[in-house]
Amino acid sequence: MQVTAAVSRGPDSPFTLEKVELDEPRADEVLVRVVATGLCHTDLFTKAALPRALGAAVLGHEGAGIVVDVGSRVSGVVPGDHVILSYRHCGDCDQCRSAGPAYCVDAHRLNSSGRRADGSATVTQNGEPVRAAFFGQSSFAEHVLATADNVVVVDRSVDLAAAAPLGCGFQTGAGAVLNVLRPGSDSSVVVFGAGSVGFAALLAARSVGVATLLAVDPVPARRALAEEFGAVAIDPGSQDVVAAIRAATGGGATHTLDTTGIPAVIGQALSCLRARGSAVVVGLGAPEVTVNIQDLMLNGKTLRGCVEGDSSVQQFIPQLLALHADGKFPYDRLVTEYRFDDINRAVADQAAGTVIKPVLVW
Repeated sequence: MQVTAAVSRGPDSPFTLEKVELDEPRADEVLVRVVATGLCHTDLFTKAALPRALGAAVLGHEGAGIVVDVGSRVSGVVPGDHVILSYRHCGDCDQCRSAGPAYCVDAHRLNSSGRRADGSATVTQNGEPVRAAFFGQSSFAEHVLATADNVVVVDRSVDLAAAAPLGCGFQTGAGAVLNVLRPGSDSSVVVFGAGSVGFAALLAARSVGVATLLAVDPVPARRALAEEFGAVAIDPGSQDVVAAIRAATGGGATHTLDTTGIPAVIGQALSCLRARGSAVVVGLGAPEVTVNIQDLMLNGKTLRGCVEGDSSVQQFIPQLLALHADGKFPYDRLVTEYRFDDINRAVADQAAGTVIKPVLVW
């Protein structure tokens, strides 16, 4: 079927809305009409990393929409269902079987290869394959093909535009707190980078009654919103970040989360921890970071990575929706909606820090 998609043709080119051909759903696939898709840093990181020589690509991995059709082997999803789309996993490897689907051994092939697992294309243009199937969806398009493992059925009362980022960004930040750091009410949680992932982490920490919340970000508007949510806001441009955190937490934080991927910031996230504190990194950035091993070892600190909030989406996304319904996780306050033909303005606004979470709506 012919659909409109926001196509990337190289790291330096803007997205362009173009007609492409979406394959018919196979027996294990789900056809979804996209209502909204979140714009995530991972989309832009991937766009920047794909050489122009690889040709056209359709990205997008925070889709939400309505099921149009399902293949004969699909169960638990029917036409008319409202759904949130997330990452793919095989369901059979040791990681998937041990409740670690975000670390599926087949994750790259299923989420980042640009094609189906068998190598076939889901999207073509003028008879030529288009790099797609991103996170098993490529939801910068009017319609997408997904599979039962990355489709989460939600109540029809859910605002799909506001909830779309639960597929990645919001679940990453919230999951890093709720599934990995697991702070108690007497904990102190510091988030480095108050973007959509960082704010989701702050809201998640607040939802479990964390006593002391801190947000480090250079953008005044983001610091102001963090303060509205009950956090101490720190300006890295004018304050000694580590000293300010130690002063606000009585000697050091119990938990920190880096969303920036910046080596110097990760160093701060470790340095400001008190003894036996834990730091988690979720941001894509420089591949190498220098760590003070003496500080890490002698103080019993922990540093670990986290993908997709260590979440199993069929359980965790409904958990976040329940927190939202109870008023404990107001993710809708982070969202700014854009029409899909304004995708490049959304990219620019996100880069400028004038919005927290752009969501593209058809």
